[in-house]
Amino acid sequence: RRSGQYTMNHDHSKKTPDGASFDCSGSQDSLDELSMDDYWKELENIHETRGNNNEERVALVVKEPDEGELEEEWLKEAGLSNLFGESSGDSLESVVFLSTLTRTQKAAVEKRVETVTQTMRKKNKQHQIPDVRDIFRLPNDSKGKVCDGSEPSTVRTSENKNETQDGTKGQKFSLGMEEQKSPLEDMPFPDTDINLEISFAEQAANLKDSSVGKMCRHGGGDTLLPNFRLPKDKTGTTKIGDLAPQDMKKVYSLALIELTALYDILGTEFKQQKAVKIKTKDSGLFGVPLSVLLEQDQKKVPGTKIPLVFQKLITQIEESTLETEGLLRIPGVATRVKNLCQELETKFYEGTFNWENVKQHDAASLLKLFIRELPQPLLTVEYLKAFQDVQNLPMKKQQLQALNLLVLLLPEVNRDTLKVLLEFLQRVIDHRDKNKMTLKNVAMVMAPNLFTFHGFGSKSIEQSEFVMAAGTANVMRSMIQYQKLLWTIPKFIVNQVRKQNTESQKKEKKDKAVKKLLKKMAYDREKHEKQEKTTNDADVPQGVIRVQAPHLSKVSMAIQLTEELKAGDIVARFLSQKSGNVQTFKKEEIFLYEIGGNIGERCLDDDTYMKDLYQLNPNAEWVIKSKQS
Repeated sequence: RRSGQYTMNHDHSKKTPDGASFDCSGSQDSLDELSMDDYWKELENIHETRGNNNEERVALVVKEPDEGELEEEWLKEAGLSNLFGESSGDSLESVVFLSTLTRTQKAAVEKRVETVTQTMRKKNKQHQIPDVRDIFRLPNDSKGKVCDGSEPSTVRTSENKNETQDGTKGQKFSLGMEEQKSPLEDMPFPDTDINLEISFAEQAANLKDSSVGKMCRHGGGDTLLPNFRLPKDKTGTTKIGDLAPQDMKKVYSLALIELTALYDILGTEFKQQKAVKIKTKDSGLFGVPLSVLLEQDQKKVPGTKIPLVFQKLITQIEESTLETEGLLRIPGVATRVKNLCQELETKFYEGTFNWENVKQHDAASLLKLFIRELPQPLLTVEYLKAFQDVQNLPMKKQQLQALNLLVLLLPEVNRDTLKVLLEFLQRVIDHRDKNKMTLKNVAMVMAPNLFTFHGFGSKSIEQSEFVMAAGTANVMRSMIQYQKLLWTIPKFIVNQVRKQNTESQKKEKKDKAVKKLLKKMAYDREKHEKQEKTTNDADVPQGVIRVQAPHLSKVSMAIQLTEELKAGDIVARFLSQKSGNVQTFKKEEIFLYEIGGNIGERCLDDDTYMKDLYQLNPNAEWVIKSKQS
């Protein structure tokens, strides 16, 4: 057992199994007896509600994977299925993708390919089975594979330290990998800053190899929540929702590999769970998959991102007042909640349900019931265990980094619903002086609703609830406290996406050039392109960008780049050009977008320094538009 978890004897003792006590004096949000009581009471309420519900739910069965099956599934999820099996071969996309990985990410992929390869050899499958060494050809790694299953030998080497991870000496796409001197010199960020420029797994590997890391790892009951913040990035902070779908697909693959690499380095097992398919309801409100609910709701309210009933329940709770003492903790009357649930099923979409009769505590119980009744957990079957295991990572900063990557891995509807839930919980906490619901109280009450999922069928979760209690409540607490950080896409991942796009474009250009030569038209085409480029260069002088704004009165403007010019300044300049015959926008409705070059599309935050971004992506086009258009 790890320090920081409660023993199974349900005595709410403040001592951890190894004798280290929690420091309750430093923060009102360190765990204590009272808040643990909230957890057990909530659990009793949940069991009572389930007891009153006569309908037997079909339990969700988690399938135990065969040998190598987990790794095979992982490679498919990461978009690397062509590294094994019948389809194995050097696909352009995979070659480009692999060339942008950090050393720890490569090691994570390598480890899984090795397992799949060995499994296939055992089964005597007649597939072309690549040698792991051929996939990466890592320098300084004679074996070409991970030595101890936790980190690659290349992480420890200091040679080639001035090269990027793909062996080139280019400065343009720094993924923070060029210098590996000492963590103290490498990472000037104070402890309260989250470094998004260097791969999280690389940071963990550096720390693990240093005396600093050894000191930090044995911190005992680390229950205080530091005031983490994001250092300002001159090229703009990228939030979930800012990137185009084709780039988000790349972000997903990179986040999966990065999370796995981080867990590998820290010696924590990362297993995606897989549910055996069960029949679920395809209409109604409670017990319906989120994706099905959203599909039926979008027919009624186009563009809605979370289920309407979920939105309405939150609105209903807030309309009374968030100052009610014990909000979320005090349950509604069980029989009344059950009747309301049935009534909502029949009358919600008809618009005949009478919301005036719904008491606040009943609405809060319905909200929690909605989350629990989902046929698959809000945090998904695949990643629920990984969310729980965050508590086992040695440092708070690493826990936060893992949560950030896990949020990126959630399906869009789950992520959007979780975001609305966490924002609501924070608003409840903002009224803690009146409602007596502090961060720890809210986390204790909500943790059982998100983490003790009914569907896993077996009793294992029930039996280990006492051990899990403090841990999952800690994870819940971090998700609420750091929610703004969790919806940020780390810069090192955005840079890897940019690099993938650049490499793909280079290879496509080479292929096109070959085709042109074959058609004996290369000379004419190149001549034409040179003339066109000369003309375009003459249109826009050096240090000036052309910004398009098709929906505004001033549709185009040449903007001189200066050191201090920000994206928000450009938007403001366009908005100051008033005209009566064009749709009017408010400042918060429209944004400057970076389109093309080495990114698909990216919505810029107002504090983005344009000259710095232009240097990062000189071939982009710049367009002002609303998020909807």
